[in-house]
Amino acid sequence: MTNLLRAAPPPRLVRAGRPGPAGVAARLRPLRPLRLLAWPLYLAALAWYVRGNGLPSANDVVFCWLIGALLTAAVHSGHGPRGFLLVLRDWVPVMAAVWTYSLLRGYGAHTPWAPHWLPQLDADQVLGFGRTWTVRLQHALYTPGSPHWYDYAAVTVYLSHFFLVFVILAVLWRRDHARYVRLLTCYLVLTFAGFATYLLYPADPPWLVAQEGHLPEVTRVVSAVLTDIGLPQAQSVFENGSQFANDVAAMPSLHSAYPAMLLFFFWPTARPWLRALLVAYPLAMAFTLVYGAEHFIVDILAGWTYAAVVVFGLRWFHSRRTGRAHERADLAGCR
Repeated sequence: MTNLLRAAPPPRLVRAGRPGPAGVAARLRPLRPLRLLAWPLYLAALAWYVRGNGLPSANDVVFCWLIGALLTAAVHSGHGPRGFLLVLRDWVPVMAAVWTYSLLRGYGAHTPWAPHWLPQLDADQVLGFGRTWTVRLQHALYTPGSPHWYDYAAVTVYLSHFFLVFVILAVLWRRDHARYVRLLTCYLVLTFAGFATYLLYPADPPWLVAQEGHLPEVTRVVSAVLTDIGLPQAQSVFENGSQFANDVAAMPSLHSAYPAMLLFFFWPTARPWLRALLVAYPLAMAFTLVYGAEHFIVDILAGWTYAAVVVFGLRWFHSRRTGRAHERADLAGCR
């Protein structure tokens, strides 16, 4: 884990008046106990937080813990202040951008126009041959108070939304900084495109449409399962009642958009086994969201469309800019 989350080792350059690698190792030797305690202390702090506050779910909170993990890895690796500076340089601005989105997302719940629900409901009833797939799946598969294995699987898939992209970004930051920047750009553009749509087109999810009497009664499966297994604090993933909550941010579904973004981003260079996972993840998330009454099918299709436009659009822009740079270099070489 530390190999994935620590910054690349510093170049082996010896400057005048500064110790070489052997001297640095000797200077850091007294700090070895702290290095060995770094991960146990971090994990203990995370466990204490989860016990008192529930699972971290808001993007800004998840980012704080991720930065903490990267700083912990820097301590464990023995890179010293350089490792701290690399983490802070590359991740604090990202955390600020994500926190800004989280805050704006909450304000986006108070638009002057009413949320939309009828177009999504009509489209889903067409796709479901007169009955939405949320109602069909819950009537066929869900047993209140008795979760099945696929209910637990749905909870796992749903919760992955809150951390998986950040973990992948951290791995890329360690292994391939250029791809880290490109994926981060896709993530931020996709996130703020979704936010802009929430402002212009607030939309109710199926569970809220059912509460308003426009659908047969349905259950928020993830929430219900978390309660059934005795983890009420895990309800924090829904941010109910917080300044970040926005119950009418259903179109597009960013829960479905992020898995599709990973699929489109990594597909060209992925091995066959990874391609299978890249396809399975968006499909599993789509099933979870429809079965769990979190999104209509059209919300998911919109999320996939947004992801495709962002990833392929930025890839085209990057290749075009790279091509122009090569042309300028060729012209300069001919002079």
